[in-house]
Amino acid sequence: MNGSPRYVRTGRGTELFNTVVRWLTARGVSIWGSRVLAVRGRSSGEWRTVPVNLLGHEGARYLVAPRGHTQWVRNLRAAGGTGELRLGRRTEAFAADELADADKPEILRAYLRRWKFEVGVFFEGVDHTASDETLLAIAPGYPVFRLR
Repeated sequence: MNGSPRYVRTGRGTELFNTVVRWLTARGVSIWGSRVLAVRGRSSGEWRTVPVNLLGHEGARYLVAPRGHTQWVRNLRAAGGTGELRLGRRTEAFAADELADADKPEILRAYLRRWKFEVGVFFEGVDHTASDETLLAIAPGYPVFRLR
């Protein structure tokens, strides 16, 4: 790593996929737990939206950033961990806490178990069968937020 936070830009395929998922989710069709995440922009204050996979794990809910320290991650941090999850006409305000790297392996494993087919390309060969040590080693590049 070159010292800067890991951030994988979207390619055309990902942008197209996200557009379709966002459109369906905005109309109330959740694709494997998808939601539209809405967070205030850190500079503009305007709502910014992106489709996300909402992970339920052991009674808690999590947002994982498979592409790293993306714009939505930076905006969520700047907004004090507050935002909205939208599904069709339903809007749920939330607050979230970012997990420490040491707390991420179990969540990353659960996320990969559920969505590797969709996000595996962003995990560079790591999957849900990886050791705790491997998941801990990659944890700094994958922000995780626990919703409350």
